[in-house]
Amino acid sequence: MSPTIDIRRSADRFASNYGWLDSKHSFSFGGHHDPRNTHHGLLLVNNDDIVDAGTGFDTHPHRDMEIVTWVLRGSLVHQDSEGHNGIIYPGLAQRMSAGTGILHSEKNDSWRLSGQPHEEPVHFVQMWVVPDEQGITPGYEQLEIDHARLSEGLVPVASGMAEHADDTAIRIKNKYAALKVARLEAGQSVELPEAPFLHLFVPVGSVTLEGAGPLATGDAVRFTATGGQKVTATEAAEILVWEMHARIAA
Repeated sequence: MSPTIDIRRSADRFASNYGWLDSKHSFSFGGHHDPRNTHHGLLLVNNDDIVDAGTGFDTHPHRDMEIVTWVLRGSLVHQDSEGHNGIIYPGLAQRMSAGTGILHSEKNDSWRLSGQPHEEPVHFVQMWVVPDEQGITPGYEQLEIDHARLSEGLVPVASGMAEHADDTAIRIKNKYAALKVARLEAGQSVELPEAPFLHLFVPVGSVTLEGAGPLATGDAVRFTATGGQKVTATEAAEILVWEMHARIAA
């Protein structure tokens, strides 16, 4: 593979707006389909969602997918057919393995559980990667990751890679993929890993990518056969980086 750096700007994403939901899709999703833009490496979905208070996704099915949710602002209530339920908030990584089939809902209604009404939207990124094998038993995992740790550099928060087995990370069922997150102050830099496939997403703030220039909120970069570049925050920012050592078979 030849080294490539493919910058995808925020405004060029597919968009779905239903009033209660403002969703931006980095790849083909739902009614949006472009055969040239279906995935990168092992990553099939990178949805940047804002959901109004008191609304959300009603119960719906998934199958044979590793689904990772990362909340940036507000809180999201998860319930599924395997009996898992809880509130996801910034710093709490969540993984759901759909496996043979699972039903779940996601609502911005944590006030019903806390008794404290609010009008705050919830902003989160939901990412899907394919599992190593189909037909596994559905599963769920969540883990809170300390803000101080996220501020130190790129931290594995969801991984199936053997090298992260002892790190603070929820486990996904793909041994070739890992999601790393960093919260950066202005002027702070991190170095990207080197891998056959990387996906960098900037859901909050702005950064500069070494050799490529500025990236604004909502921008993404798809790397092939490269890595090692510095990412420097030009204002307070959060970045999500998928490191992938395989790709979906054609």
